[in-house]
Formats: sequence, C-alpha cells, structure tokens
Amino acid sequence: MIVWNEFLNDARVLKEAQTLHNAGYQVRVFALHTPGVTKEIETLENGIEVQRIARSPLWRWRKKTTSATNKVPISQVPQHKSSSRILILRAIARLWTHLGLMLAILRYRPTVIHSHDVNTLPTGFLASKLSRSLLVYDAHEISTSREGYRNLRNLVGIIEKALMPRAHGTITTTTARAKFFARAYGINRPVVLQNRPRLTITKRTNKIRDELSLVNDWPIVLYQGGLQQGRGLEKLVRTAIQVSNCYFVFIGGGRLTAQLKDLRDTHELHERVHFIPTVALSDLPAYTASADIGVQPIENTCLNHYTTDSNKLFEYIIAGLPVIATDFPEIRKIVRDGQVGLLVPPGSEDELAKAISLLAENTDLRQHYSRKAIDSASALNWETQESLLSNMYSRILKEHSCKAS
Repeated sequence: MIVWNEFLNDARVLKEAQTLHNAGYQVRVFALHTPGVTKEIETLENGIEVQRIARSPLWRWRKKTTSATNKVPISQVPQHKSSSRILILRAIARLWTHLGLMLAILRYRPTVIHSHDVNTLPTGFLASKLSRSLLVYDAHEISTSREGYRNLRNLVGIIEKALMPRAHGTITTTTARAKFFARAYGINRPVVLQNRPRLTITKRTNKIRDELSLVNDWPIVLYQGGLQQGRGLEKLVRTAIQVSNCYFVFIGGGRLTAQLKDLRDTHELHERVHFIPTVALSDLPAYTASADIGVQPIENTCLNHYTTDSNKLFEYIIAGLPVIATDFPEIRKIVRDGQVGLLVPPGSEDELAKAISLLAENTDLRQHYSRKAIDSASALNWETQESLLSNMYSRILKEHSCKAS
C-alpha cells in the first residue's frame, strides 16, 4: 500500500491493511518519513509492516522558506518570485520522494500495489508496470472537486482518466462517489467501502470533562476531525453565541486551528469553546464517548463534500451519540434510516443553532437518538463490510491467474 502521509493516524488505510492481513496477505505500507517524528521501519502489533521513505532534503528547506514567508507581511513579499521558488522546490521535493517510494516498492516485489488517493496513483501505476504487479486504486475523495485542489483539478482529471480504467480494482467511499467515477471515466462502479470504524463497545466516560476541567453540567457538543475550510467550523464557533447552555469541543488540528481560536477569542467564548489537539486513534473512542452530541456541519463548497459521509459520522454513531449533520444525500441516508439525529440545511447558522438547542434542552430526545445510534452501530461498522475488500482481492487475483495460464 502507498500513502502520501506519515501513516500515524490514517484510520481507513490501517483498517484495510488489517483486513487483508487477517485474510492471509502479507501487507506492507509505504509512507513518508519525517526524522524525529516517525520510524523508518516498523512492524505494528497487528503484523502490518511499515516502511517510510525519507523526503528530499529540499523538503525541509521548502518548509523553512514557506514558514519564513508566512511571517512577513504579505505586502512586503515579492509574490511572483516567492511563489515560483516555492512551487519549483515543492515539485523537485515531491518527485524525489515519489522516486524513493517507487524504488522501495520495486525492491519489495509486491503481487498487488494498492494506491491510496490520486497523489500516489502515478507512482503506483509505474511501479505496477515495472514489477508486473496488479494495481488497486482507492479513491478516498473526488479530487477533481475538492477543497484545496482547485488549481490541480485539470491535472487530477487527466491522471485519473488515464490511469483509473487501467487499474485491476477500484474502491471509493460512498455510493454517490462510485457512481461519479463510473460515469466520469467509463469504468465499472468501484467497490464501496464506507469510512466506518471498527465496532468497539466504549462505556460513557468523563474524558473531555476531566481533561478540560469543565465544571457545569452542560451537554458537550463535539466536532472531531480535521480543522479545514468548508467544514462549517467557523459557523459552529459562532453558534456558541446563540446557544449558551453547551460546551463546544473541537478535537483535531489543521489549517483553521489558529483562525478558529481567534474567532473564539474575539467573541469571548473561552469558557464554552475548547480545542483538543489530534489524539491517537486508539484513544479517540474514549473522547467521543464522553461527549453528548456529535456534529458534522459540512458545507456545500464542492462535489466532494456533497457526496461525503465521513469518518466522524460513523464514529459518533458507534459511540452512541445523537448527531446533528448537514442534509446531504449520503449523510441523509445514514441519519434518517437509523433515526440517529437531526439534519440541518447546508450553510444555515440559525438552523444549526436551533438543532443544537433542541437536543441540549431535551434530554429525552437525546436519549432516544442515542439508543437508535447504538442499535445502528451493529450494522454501520467496518466488520460488516470488510469482506467486500477481501472478495475484490480474491477476484482480481483469480482473474490475473486465469489470464496468465
């Protein structure tokens, strides 16, 4: 498997690797190495091998250059020179790292190369051709319409259109996304593996209250996940102005962290709006189970958002939390079918505030949705769908064997 991250908190990739390992495959994940942060070689407790490839020396220089540039007032930065230099450094560093990944994979001599997301697809494809391996492409997102990918949209479309039909197996995260890829690239509909967590029974805890020293018995409204644009997080902070009888807790990190904290400070919400940095995957269920309401206020900024369901929605349900989520098609199916919470229109701060107030004030309703969430968890977990992955592997290996013979 190839990932373009350090493979420290990638829940989806870890679950897929575990499923294949348990099905009898030897699995090695090739990831990125950051000295002082990650190990270059390790074997996880579940038998998954991890090999991390050091980035180009230019990567550190580029990081320092970018950091220094960000500290200078924008009016004092020669934009065209700064931007061009950073783009060139980024391209060289990425090519170096991709080359390192490909050489490491070729030395490993895999039977199947499993590329996670479009930023590993060209490397996976070239490595599969050179090693005569099978290629699986796992599209976690619709990257041609995704936050932060606007300038790369055309390039991503070219890569996926050229390479996705040449993969031996394809996977994505929701039915809506599977339909999109099938129509866009003329392929069979990819296997759908939703971002469900493993079924864990976690008793109610006081993890958040104890860690943040929360003294009032107000309900805890939880958002967990990346703090990124387009997820309705600024709106959620402002909602705390209207809803005064709740704590709002954000667990995670990202580009919006400082901006969200500034927004909290501006509105003097220190007592009720709190931030907890990203926690280890193994610790997250205890945090989730210590909240009272789980929220997903994602916005309709791109097709990728509109077709999502996301890790957090399933994590809330597994933990038995009533949910409040944006009324998008994939999210709607989960919330309405399981009767696990409330849906709100995208972008409506007032409707979000009303929904939070309703659940905060109505303990019986919260308990009703909580019971429904616990009931739904028996179906909405990783274990109920992991056979789809092992079956796909069996199929493509069998087809390859038949062709070879």
